[in-house]
Amino acid sequence: MAQKFNPAEVELTEKLVSLNRVSKTVKGGRISRFAALMVVGDGAGHVGVGLGKAAEVPEAIRKGIEDAKKNMITVALKGTTIPHEVIGVYGAGKVLIKPAALGTGIIAGGKVRAVLEAAGISNVRAKCLRSNNPTNVVKATMEGLKELRTAQEVANIRNIPVEQIKG
Repeated sequence: MAQKFNPAEVELTEKLVSLNRVSKTVKGGRISRFAALMVVGDGAGHVGVGLGKAAEVPEAIRKGIEDAKKNMITVALKGTTIPHEVIGVYGAGKVLIKPAALGTGIIAGGKVRAVLEAAGISNVRAKCLRSNNPTNVVKATMEGLKELRTAQEVANIRNIPVEQIKG
């Protein structure tokens, strides 16, 4: 099971996934605000996603990074790829993530790629199956990564030796 992670002790990379400008019409005119979707990770199996909203872009990005650090998880890795195929679903977003052989690289769209790179996964294939909304796709990717289990974790849950796990 993916567990929480303390971001204070490692060097994190930060990536802006999407920046959305929204405006509200009031009596005096339009008020513009920004929403920044940020991904942070250490490249060694720890990744987080956050959404920051503010009147200025830098402030929205800063808030997004803070939120992402609060929501960091530890991802189960098998070398440079993932242990098994997984489908992550969040809202209308659905993302299929498959392990790949060494040297394959990251075959994924821009939003999914940002999350996988930040997590330190370098050989994987991914496909967005439903919505292409950046927020839902990124959060669906995170849900998929949370579901990953290593053979050792599965063996411990089932109280059997690792050799009896098929695959």
